[in-house]
Amino acid sequence: MILSGEHFGFIFGSYLGVLVLVAALIVWVIVDDRRVKARLRALEASGIRRRSESDSK
Repeated sequence: MILSGEHFGFIFGSYLGVLVLVAALIVWVIVDDRRVKARLRALEASGIRRRSESDSK
């Protein structure tokens, strides 16, 4: 059984490390998305528009 094996600590630590890393990446992507959207809103409020908007009009 894996729970009583001599490598349980290493396996558990590996899974825990990957879990923490994936969670940190998810949080980083969410924070970065909000930061970029806020920057885009600030730029649009100052009159700067995206090129893709002017091409479609």
